[in-house]
Order: sequence, then structure tokens, then C-alpha cells
Amino acid sequence: MSNREVVILSVGGVRFVTWTSTLQQFPESRLARMLNGDDQDFKLVNGEFFVDRDGTLFSYIMDFLRTLQVSLPTDFSDYQRLQREAEFYGLYPLAELLSQEHLLKPRLEILEVRFSLQEMQTFFRIFGSCSATVETLAEQITLFTGQPSGQSWNSPFPSQKPLFPLPLERPSHHDMVFHCGTDCSAGNQFVARYVSIKPDNRKLINGTNVLGLLLDTLLKDGFRLVSTRTVSSDEKVECYSFERLRRPAGLTVTVSQGPGSSAAAQAKRSQAQKGK
Repeated sequence: MSNREVVILSVGGVRFVTWTSTLQQFPESRLARMLNGDDQDFKLVNGEFFVDRDGTLFSYIMDFLRTLQVSLPTDFSDYQRLQREAEFYGLYPLAELLSQEHLLKPRLEILEVRFSLQEMQTFFRIFGSCSATVETLAEQITLFTGQPSGQSWNSPFPSQKPLFPLPLERPSHHDMVFHCGTDCSAGNQFVARYVSIKPDNRKLINGTNVLGLLLDTLLKDGFRLVSTRTVSSDEKVECYSFERLRRPAGLTVTVSQGPGSSAAAQAKRSQAQKGK
């Protein structure tokens, strides 16, 4: 059969349509041998290869053959059954990846927002268990400073005077610190600090507005608010705790073929995906 010939499989009554080249990714597998009629577990019926196996799990096997990557839903739990299916089809690189179950399971990610309102300024500290998430969030947040032109400090819009960007404070890879509002400089002039959070284009100076936008951004990014507590009533410090299941980086198989040899596969962690 040519590499671009269409093949139809019926696995446990579930129908799959693919190219022969997809099934030949691993020449020593039973799926590749099936195309030559060398495997009795696969029956050719009315132009379709039939095999009495789990059709739902086979959809993950087809995804692996097409992408050479294991990417499972966050609620997936049938690792051992899928590993047995991979072994049945002779896809031992996939079975090896599935044996590393701890690398494939989603991990619980924690993020904490501390909010402190002090007179005309509001202070924020964000801490996250995943440094990649904190880095991504830091890229969304931009600070600006400038002199207000007679506006009240809680105005949600900046003055028309020029604003200058400020760097975020990053005490570590896992946290960031910033504040907004107005304060009095050495020359008795008021200096304003604004916060912008992408993709929203507004520059906000009111801390309550910034907090609302920040919490909304986290909720849209898949986080769930699990608790709100007052850390210090005297200092007016509130803490908002979030969590979400973070998808792991994909596990990838690299396939290389040498002249006169069968395909060799090596499992490795994929560096192409960044966790959020």
C-alpha cells in the first residue's frame, strides 16, 4: 500500500480513517504489519480492518501516531488500560511514556494575591507555585508613572501628561510586587502610578479597580477562587487564594530512521510547551 493511501479501521465498532503513512510510523508495530496482512487479529471486512479492542482508547493512540506526543485530558485516569492497549498494538515507545504516569498527570497549581489599601496607595504582592505562570502574568502587567493634572486619585483614567513605564519588582521567580495610586514626592508634587493588565488597554490608578481586573484575568485563565481572608485588619491586608489544574508539558517521541534499519524511538520531555 502507498504511503498516501486511505485506510479505514473499525476498533470495537468505532470507525477511524487515516493514511497508511500514519500507521507506519513504527514499522515493527502490529498496525504496520496489519497493512501487509501479517496479523490475524485484524480482519479485513468490506474494505475495513476490524479489531475487537477498545475504540475510545484507540483515539488516543491515533492522536499519538499523528503527533508523536502524549497529550491527555486533565480528567484522564485510564493510564494502565491505555498502556496495555499500546503494548497490544506493539507501540512500545508509547507504552514506555505511559509508564511515566507521574509526568502525565495534571498538577495542582496555587496562586495567591495580597491586596493592601493604605491611604492613597494600594500595594499588591502575587505569589505562585509555578514560576512559568508568574512570568506569563508579569508580561501582562505594565506599570506607568506620571504627574496627575488635577484629577482625583481614584480616577480610572490617566491624565493627558506623559506617562513613563516602570519595571515590576520581582523578589524571586515565584512572586512580583507593585503598587498604584498617588504619593507626594520630595518636591511636594503628587506622583501617580497606574497599572495596565493585558489584554485590557486601560491604565488604572484605583487599587480596587486594579484588583477587580486582576481577579477577572485569573478567572478567565482557568484559576478558581478557593478562599478570601483578611491577613491583617489593622493594615487592611486581604489575601485571595486561587488554584487550578496545570496541564503538564507534553511527552514526545522522536523517531529517527537509519539506512537499512527499522525506526528507532526515544522518549523525551517536550520543551515546546510552557505550562500556565
